[in-house]
Amino acid sequence: MFESVKKLDHSAGDADGVRDVKTESSTDISDRPAEESETLMETSPTSQSVSTNTNKSTSDVSGNKSRSLEISEEINRKKQNQRETETLLSRLHLPHKHQHKLSPADFLKIGPAVKQDHETTERDLAHTFVKRLMMLDYRARYIPVRQDTSQPDPVCDTVNTDDNNLDAFLFSTSVDSDQSKQTHIHPMDVQMAAFHCSDSFLKQKMITKLSQCQYALPLLVPDPVTADIECPLWTFRQIIKTWKGTQTKDNTTTVTMKSLPIYKAQTPMVAFFRLGSLSVSKSQLINTLINSRHSTFFHRNCPGSTKSRHLMDGVVEIAWYCPAGKPNDAFTDCITFCNLHGDALSTEKQRHILTEQSSVTVVLVPTLDKSQKSTSVITDLYKSQKPLIILIADSDCGAVQMGGMYKMGLKDRNQSDVSEELKTIIGKILSGPHKSFQLETMTKVSGVRVDEEDKVCQKGKNAAMEIMNLFQRMDVSNIKDKFLPCQGELWHDWCRINKEQYRLRGNIEKEKCAKQQQLMQIRQKQCTVSCGQLMKLFIKSLSSFSPTEKEYFLKWTQILIDAVSTDDLSSILQSYDEKWSEVLALKRKQDKSDQLTSKQAELEQISKKLQSATFGLEHIFREMGQIYEAHKSLQEPTNWLQPDWSKYPELAAELMISGHPMELMDGDAGHVPLTWISSLLDQVIRKLGDKMVFVLSVLGVQSSGKSTMLNAMFGLQFAVSSGRCTKGAFMQLVKLSEEIQKDFQCDYILVVDTEGLRALELAGNTTLHHDNELATFVVGLGNMTLINIFGENPAEMQDVLQIVVQAFMRMKKVKLSPSCVFVHQNVTDVAAAEKNMDGKRRLLEKLDQMAQLAAKEEVCDAKCFSDIIAFDVQKEVKYFAQLWEGSPPMAPPNPDYSEKVQELKATILFKASQSAVVTLSQFKAKIQDLWKALLNEQFVFSFKNTLEIAVYRKLEVQYGNWTWDLRSNMLTIENQLYTRIENGKLDKVELNDLFKEMSKTYTEIKKEMTEYFENDTDKEMLVQWRGRFENKIKEFHEDLVSDGKRKLDEVLQQKIACKKVEEKKTEFENKLLQKSKELAHQLKDKAKDEEELKKHFDSVWSVWVQELTADTKPIADINLVNDQVDILLELGFEWGLINESKTSGKYKSIRRLGDYSDYVSFTKHKDDCDSSQQSQNKQMEKDRKQGTVGKMVEYFSKTGTKITSYFKSLQHEDQKAIRSLIDHVEKQSLDVIKNKPVATRGYRSTYLQEMANNVKEKVAEFESKWKYALKKEFTVDLILYVFHRAEPWLSEAHRKYKANNDVVTYVENKQTQNYNIFRSFCKGNSSAVVLGELICEKLKVSAVQAVCNKTAIDLAGEMKCTFPAFNGNRLNLEKHVLKSLAEEEDFNGFINYIRQPKSQVETFIRAEVKKYIFTEHKDKALDILRKNVDVINKLVSQALFTATDRVKTQRGDTDRWMEEFSSLLKDHLTFETICCQNFSDIERFDFLKEAIERGLESISQEMKNLSLDKINESRQKPDQILIDQLCKCCWVTCPFCAAVCTNTLENHSPDKHNVPFHRPSGIKGWHFRGTVELDIDFCTTNVASDGSFYPHHDSETSIPYKQYQTAGEEYATWQITPDESKMKYWKWFVCQFEKDIEHYYGLKFEGRGEIPCEWRNYTKEEAIKSLDEMCDL
Repeated sequence: MFESVKKLDHSAGDADGVRDVKTESSTDISDRPAEESETLMETSPTSQSVSTNTNKSTSDVSGNKSRSLEISEEINRKKQNQRETETLLSRLHLPHKHQHKLSPADFLKIGPAVKQDHETTERDLAHTFVKRLMMLDYRARYIPVRQDTSQPDPVCDTVNTDDNNLDAFLFSTSVDSDQSKQTHIHPMDVQMAAFHCSDSFLKQKMITKLSQCQYALPLLVPDPVTADIECPLWTFRQIIKTWKGTQTKDNTTTVTMKSLPIYKAQTPMVAFFRLGSLSVSKSQLINTLINSRHSTFFHRNCPGSTKSRHLMDGVVEIAWYCPAGKPNDAFTDCITFCNLHGDALSTEKQRHILTEQSSVTVVLVPTLDKSQKSTSVITDLYKSQKPLIILIADSDCGAVQMGGMYKMGLKDRNQSDVSEELKTIIGKILSGPHKSFQLETMTKVSGVRVDEEDKVCQKGKNAAMEIMNLFQRMDVSNIKDKFLPCQGELWHDWCRINKEQYRLRGNIEKEKCAKQQQLMQIRQKQCTVSCGQLMKLFIKSLSSFSPTEKEYFLKWTQILIDAVSTDDLSSILQSYDEKWSEVLALKRKQDKSDQLTSKQAELEQISKKLQSATFGLEHIFREMGQIYEAHKSLQEPTNWLQPDWSKYPELAAELMISGHPMELMDGDAGHVPLTWISSLLDQVIRKLGDKMVFVLSVLGVQSSGKSTMLNAMFGLQFAVSSGRCTKGAFMQLVKLSEEIQKDFQCDYILVVDTEGLRALELAGNTTLHHDNELATFVVGLGNMTLINIFGENPAEMQDVLQIVVQAFMRMKKVKLSPSCVFVHQNVTDVAAAEKNMDGKRRLLEKLDQMAQLAAKEEVCDAKCFSDIIAFDVQKEVKYFAQLWEGSPPMAPPNPDYSEKVQELKATILFKASQSAVVTLSQFKAKIQDLWKALLNEQFVFSFKNTLEIAVYRKLEVQYGNWTWDLRSNMLTIENQLYTRIENGKLDKVELNDLFKEMSKTYTEIKKEMTEYFENDTDKEMLVQWRGRFENKIKEFHEDLVSDGKRKLDEVLQQKIACKKVEEKKTEFENKLLQKSKELAHQLKDKAKDEEELKKHFDSVWSVWVQELTADTKPIADINLVNDQVDILLELGFEWGLINESKTSGKYKSIRRLGDYSDYVSFTKHKDDCDSSQQSQNKQMEKDRKQGTVGKMVEYFSKTGTKITSYFKSLQHEDQKAIRSLIDHVEKQSLDVIKNKPVATRGYRSTYLQEMANNVKEKVAEFESKWKYALKKEFTVDLILYVFHRAEPWLSEAHRKYKANNDVVTYVENKQTQNYNIFRSFCKGNSSAVVLGELICEKLKVSAVQAVCNKTAIDLAGEMKCTFPAFNGNRLNLEKHVLKSLAEEEDFNGFINYIRQPKSQVETFIRAEVKKYIFTEHKDKALDILRKNVDVINKLVSQALFTATDRVKTQRGDTDRWMEEFSSLLKDHLTFETICCQNFSDIERFDFLKEAIERGLESISQEMKNLSLDKINESRQKPDQILIDQLCKCCWVTCPFCAAVCTNTLENHSPDKHNVPFHRPSGIKGWHFRGTVELDIDFCTTNVASDGSFYPHHDSETSIPYKQYQTAGEEYATWQITPDESKMKYWKWFVCQFEKDIEHYYGLKFEGRGEIPCEWRNYTKEEAIKSLDEMCDL
């Protein structure tokens, strides 16, 4: 034998030498360097060259000729094989030698559906085979081929039916036309061709799937051209076989379960080969030994088999028989069967290898004859002393034994009898001593190349072995603790403390700060221990390897890790199964005894042991995540010795993109590492772009076949440890192929597979909470959820359904609407439609029942499942047959299972094509939202949909732009109509006319809105607000027009009211003009003496004025101060009280006070307070300020003594009530006074009298409902404060009245104008020149006014569009207001903001507008002003030209010219008509035009030099325009902390009030009842705590914070989402103004309200920076 092997090696060497010679001049398909062998094509086997035993030492010439002839024949044979191989590959449309090999990525992306019963073309045959194999469809071998329609019909040929041809037809052996026909491809050629044309990773997947399909696998594969033999050991590395061996000893049968990677299994091998041609099928015979119902080895009688096969001869296939531990097992232990295809006489190398490795050799021969070559082979086999079984085809003898050799005839014998006899013989042989076979030993076999010898594979293996060497002689349960310390106890403690942050009690902020310190300490420890050797080696390999090397490295690492942990896991799993069976048996008996509890405790212990022993690649990735999170939270710089942790997300992202699953939720800790996941997804987005994904979530009971189903459906292999179900939640990207992407809105399907729900395994509350948490999380993430149910037992389904239904109900309450599909696996009779209908009915009944139960728990009105989610029981319930066709472990997958998987896949893809999808960034945000909400106990109240918030905020910005467009258009229209009214060209304003003027802009806005809602990328989310915002725009438009009409009507009324005055003004002006003209004629001779003229004019001017206004009384100025004092005295208040308040000015700050105790008399009858009571009150006030009263009140409260006469501290609610009274009175009084016609009819002291009476009445009304009395000082100060607030408006309104109605003042103001006319006439100027000067004088005033009005609107528009504080939504404005307050550090501003936010925002807007116009953007403001000067100049010049031209054409007079000119300017300038009777002599209007143009030049220059202060004289000020625009929003404040609702809409019902960040409640004055301790807790933290509060000062019952919405209407309208209150701004404010706040409220930051020391570390810069959190989601 040794000599034979030597010859074999020698021959192989010759063959190699031949190949080397040939490669220089040939295109040999196998020509490749060894290191590239895994990427270049190996083609497939064909007929094989026989090794020659030429004696090299002979010098015989004939021997040399013979050798040359053999070499020549071998070269020709190789060429022939190459041609045949290339032809086969071309027919199958597979890549040739130099083309890119097929990879898993080619088959794992989702493409068009593969139909099982669908014929395919020959060119698609190999691809279809691989696709169906990936779907676990063992019928992939038997794919019907559709013939090419261009070829003639292959079924039959037509021959002439003449009788003479009958004999030829009947007895001929062939028809000529058939000779050229091509036979269809042998199924095994398809398999082997696909195998050869695949890269090593696809080969591994194919072989793993073939193994699952219970098919034989290629063990020795000859190159189809060179005949070099390769053992694809790599492809076996992921196959795990499980069996139960039986041993009988002393009549006792022991069953042992084993689960091993097949390459490690040591089993006996039975090798089969044939010598010569046989009429019986060797492969079919082997199948009867393994599984008679399944063709493990393909044989001649299988469908599709042909006589010609190209790639199978010389291939050795391997299969295993795995017993089930049952009496009817064929063998008692696992046995390896090997089958050499083809004639073994022609494949000597393979034959020798098999006989060397086998335990038993089975040889099939046609006959036994000494003269045959087969006899010598058998003789050699007999001499090898190994058991040998000879099966003779032409013999009918029974089994005969001779030593270790058996022979048996096959002729005329039943195959089952032969099989049984053969089983007996093999069993007998193997019951004794025998050689064992292990796959890994193939690396030592001479003459065989092992695929793992490739350099790239070895590089990956060596790197993985470096890691594995660290674990030598270690217990697997200790590996994670030693080498992965960050994810063990440290991470679990971090998760526990982090969750505790959301369930705080007692001193919440202090406790929270302590917890945050603990979290940082844990992170510090993680950083310290994070530089272990394992992670260094792992990261080094990930960072430095190429993609292929990296893939090998990861595969090897997982393979070797699984090998380490398999033995331990097998024994633990066996214990687990046994204990679980005991628990279930006790449950079925309804056993409530201690025994059940004890067994469950034991099961939990085994589960913990299993968790420790479970170790896989996913744990190393988890460690990466923890190292990253720890360093990121501390922002630790990377030590040069450590790997760069900042690169970890990028490394993981590359793997995720390449198809690796990534852990989303750590199942051991029950936590989502948000920082890690967010950074990982950010990197995926950076590399791929923000792709659209359809998220498919999968839920199901543990061990219910979820992962198997996903594997068959999408080819997914989730990263789960050997022998353990998925733990936690994993996400994996599956790409859609280019072929089908056009039908979908997404680029990928993102599958989230979950740890099995454990409701059936353990019945503890912790488990149920975990299941609810997991289900809620994955249901919320998914666009669609797949609910996998194992079996049909409704009782077993109930727990799962309850969890799932509750999760869907939560989604409904937070406005998320995923779809769902139920999958029933392991259903016995899936074909019975009636049974399916009944099953669906029962499922729906159970869902409805669960919906009702969940509705009670979640406080939701739902009576059936369809009330919660859109669900079609007919289409969205799928039934799957059991996975295995027969009894495992030898059963193949059920073909019906594969079909059902594809039906389900089609359903999912249909839903994906119809559903809304999300971007990867939206998916990331959803993860954060859901997990943050789940950390709180009340998910529905805690959920914050940041995607929705971001979309809504963007919509708010758009809404602001749309309303501004409408407003600016309305302002322009108002200006035009105002000018018309002033010019007397309009005497009535109709609403319809205004709507008509606005119609163009409004139509454009509506069009923009439609486009936005229909075309925006977030249109699916926007649809919920479309109706509301369309209505709001409609209302805004209507309100704008109505308000515009109101303002214009006021102008009209004022115009009417002033009509007589205007007439008188015109009359006086004409008279003065006439008198000036007459005087000028008289003094014409003295025109050169300017002083003389001025003296004469001044002397007569006063006479003229006195003469004209003799009957007119001037309007006096008002004296508000005297009137106020008189009114207070009339109301009965003492002069001293009034004088003290006026002198001190303290009334001006009454609204800003924090404590109103000085204004309160704690006895009801304030007038009857005797002096002793008053002195007692004063003493107690002193005590209160020193902080002693709170203690006394607390003491009395504890002893139960009712405090009456002694001092009582004014409660927070009392202070609040007084503030509300002040605010209400102020608003009402100002509203009343502003409705008085002061601007049209003048001021009356009765207006103030009315205000004062109203204030007094309101105070009395307030006191009547209150337990205390208010002192007189309060009423006096409040009346004076209201007077003070009304004073500016009254003064301005009266000024306007006087300007419009005081004729005396009007006439006096005309002195300069009339002097200029007088002087001009004196100089002899013509009437045209004088009129021109007069017109320019009037134009100057109106042009300045027009420029200012237009500039005011333009500046407001400029700031609205470009100024950061004004160009966003309401929240953006809030941010800038707070930033401004912090920069100024003005406590009074803060208090005003807290008390009256709208007032402070208005103050901020005015200040910013002033700063913008007069300092920061002065040049831009001047540019706008000058641009408008040019616009007005052009308008006047055009009007001048047109009027002159028309009058000249029509030969009109001065009146006609004046009419034309004023008409052209009616919409732009207020132009007082000039009486032309004094200028009737003008005939040449060109002179007039020239005179006006000269005047306009100087006016234009003067206007361009206008001061920006003039803008303050505009009709509508820029700041007021912006206030009207920006402050028309919601101003409701949080009842706890006074944070302002930031919704841009004023009335945003049904949405509740909300604000991104709240504040400590003490800022508003909240304190602990009966103490002076201010509350420093954020209300967002309180609502997640177990604390409670009193809604009102007199409430006797406290309300739990978690139920705050039940505390009354002001609380019910708010949505306060729990958060971590991280915003530093208000913490800084509390520390910065601690004493001011204490003084303001008369309370202290002490005791439970003590400020945490961590707060004092925040700087103003950090506080301002934290404001960005409000706007950045």
